[in-house]
This record gives sequence, C-alpha cells and structure tokens, in this order.
Amino acid sequence: MQPLTIVVIGGGAAGFFGAIACANANPYARVILLEASRQPLAKVRISGGGRCNVTHACFEAAALVANYPRGGKALRGAFSRFQAKDTISWFANQGVPLKKEADGRMFPVTDSSETIVQCLMNAAEETQVELRTGKQVVSVKQLPSNEFAINLKSGETLKCDRLLLATGSNPIGYKIAKEFGHQIEPPVPSLFTFNIVDPNLRALSGVSMNPVRLRLSVPEQPALEQIGPLLITHWGVSGPAVLKLSAWGARMLHNNRYQATLSINWLPDLQQEQVREKLLAVKNEWGKKAIALHRGVDLPHRLWQYFITRIGISAEDRWAEISNKTLNQIVQEISQGKYLINGKGAFKEEFVTCGGICLKEVNFKTMESKIITGLYFAGEILDIDGITGGFNFQSAWTTAYLAGLAIAEN
Repeated sequence: MQPLTIVVIGGGAAGFFGAIACANANPYARVILLEASRQPLAKVRISGGGRCNVTHACFEAAALVANYPRGGKALRGAFSRFQAKDTISWFANQGVPLKKEADGRMFPVTDSSETIVQCLMNAAEETQVELRTGKQVVSVKQLPSNEFAINLKSGETLKCDRLLLATGSNPIGYKIAKEFGHQIEPPVPSLFTFNIVDPNLRALSGVSMNPVRLRLSVPEQPALEQIGPLLITHWGVSGPAVLKLSAWGARMLHNNRYQATLSINWLPDLQQEQVREKLLAVKNEWGKKAIALHRGVDLPHRLWQYFITRIGISAEDRWAEISNKTLNQIVQEISQGKYLINGKGAFKEEFVTCGGICLKEVNFKTMESKIITGLYFAGEILDIDGITGGFNFQSAWTTAYLAGLAIAEN
C-alpha cells in the first residue's frame, strides 16, 4: 500500500499541532504543511502580549466547555479525549514546562511566546513535517479518485489523500469549505473593547477596578452580565470583564452595529443600601467637608470626582448641603451607572472571530467533514470561540490533535 500523503493548509497553532500529531501517529505518511505567509505561527507570536497564553488550568470537561460562547456542546466529548492536562503534558514532554497564574491562565515559564513557536517548529522538523511557507492556496478540488488537488498561486498543484483545513479566520478556508458544500456561520469579531463617547470618562485612562459587574443591553434581546476586572482607556473600557462580555455578545453586538447600553456596578460586593449607608455616614460625620475630597467608599479618587461631576455636584459643595435625591443619584452612579457603547475597539490580529464551519456538519470524534470523506477541520475555522484566558488555544490544540490522529489512520 502506498504511504498516505496528507496536506495541512494553515501554519498557525492548529495547523502545526495537527500536522505534528498526524506525523507522530503515522511515521510513514508524508505530511505537508502549507502557510501563505513567509512567517508561520504569527498569531502565536503576538498572543498574550508576546507571552502566549497556551491554555487554562481547568481540568474538567464540563467546566471547560462553559468558557465557550459558541462550540461548547460540540467540544464536550472532544475534551474528554484531549484537554488542558494533555496540553500541559505535551509541552512538558517537549521540554517546555508551563506555569499557572492566579487567574488560571497558563504560560510558558519563559514568559515568551517564542518558546512555543520554537517548540512547534522543532517538533514539526523532528516528525519530518514538510513546512512550506509563502504557499498561497487558490482552490481545492476533489478528484474522481477521491484525492484532493490543491492549486497554489504559483501555478503548482499538489495532490493528497487527506486534507486538513486549519486556516483560522482566513477567507480562503471558508471559500474551500463552502465549495465542498459546507455551511458557514458568518464570521464576526469576538473579544474586543467597547468605545464610549464620553471625554470625561476617557480622561480617566489607566484607572482600573476589580471586580466590577457589567450588564450589556440591546433592544429586544436578553441582557448579558459579566463580573471581573475593568480598565478605563482613552477610547472607552477594556479589561477581562469587557472582553468576556464581548465574546458572549459578539453576534448580538454585530447585529446592532455595536450600539448598546452598558450598566456598570463599580462596587458589586456591596448592596445599594450598603453604599447608601456608607455615604450617609460620611454625610453625618463630615458634613462641613467638600464632597469631592471625602468619598466614604472604596473608589479611586479620580473616578469618584468623575461621578460627582457627572451628577452636577461642584468641587465646593459640602456633604451637609446635599439632598436625599442627590445622595440617591450618587448611589445610582456607583451601583448601576449607564454608559452608551458606540462602536468597538480596532480588530487586532491576535483577537478571534465568532463564526465559521457549521458544527453539525463535522464529526467531533475525528474532526472529519460529514459531507466530504477525507476532509478535516481544526481550530478557528470552526464555529467555536472561547472567552479570553487560553480557551481559544485549547480548542485549537484539541481539535487539531483529534484530527491529526484520525487522518493518520490507514
């Protein structure tokens, strides 16, 4: 029997991991990895601020899937076969130990994404994966023999027995899948920051709070909530709580042209009545003092001054002078201040998309297409996306590993 020829399109995390898994499982197979750019693993290089958030320390499949706004149900079985624990072991076996941070995110102990890039490049070389960079795929056809013919921009045609599409959010992957009869959920951005047109808020750029409770609302849709750290920026708000909220609300926000209302509870550990009691205590004890200088609640000074300016309290106003109505307004600002979202932050290379190959058309035991025999998918090309924290890489490692094993079988 002739050895299998396998082509993987896409030299990102999923493409490399799938190619390596395949070559490892079947040393006789010829595995060719095609990457359109000259530099593979570009997204890995810039992820996690150049540190590469490889995975998340969450070792129960049921708990892990809860971090995926789309694709969690399909991943449940896949994670029972390859999950975060397996990712950690795989990298450790390659001589790349990972460390856990307080929030569960896991990074290489070197704190450098270059360590992960080199690890994958070395593993590909050791397993004799043929890496070809600068090879742009134009189209793919399936021949009567069931082989795939891959046409490159250079005019070259490659033939293979099995094909793994790991093209991320690159349109060529969607185009190929669509031509083979697959349905594509329209790709839209996920994991982005919120623009808020309020010069006074933007002036607080650099101020952070942890935790805050966020509530995102658009007309005629159920509101979404998230709790966690928030950072005020020179364009609006960012931070883990905002990014998570953007992931769960990705399609809803896209459909509403990124116009929405954001309610922020700046002190979620306190009930409204407790906030009111703290403010009343300050009013009673420091009646002659300026409100601007005596806040009575645990908020950054600049943020407190922003609240009272927003309400219309002047720097000279004394605590003794304010009415119950004004006191209630301060409580309202702290516990459920309303902010109008008017757009999203710039869509950066390292961020992910919501959308992709319709999951019901993929066998999640093997990652093979249910429509075309010999065609497989892994990574972000699928309609799977996770919140921030290493979950998107984990779904890439898992789907790529399962695809690699299945493709390797004679």
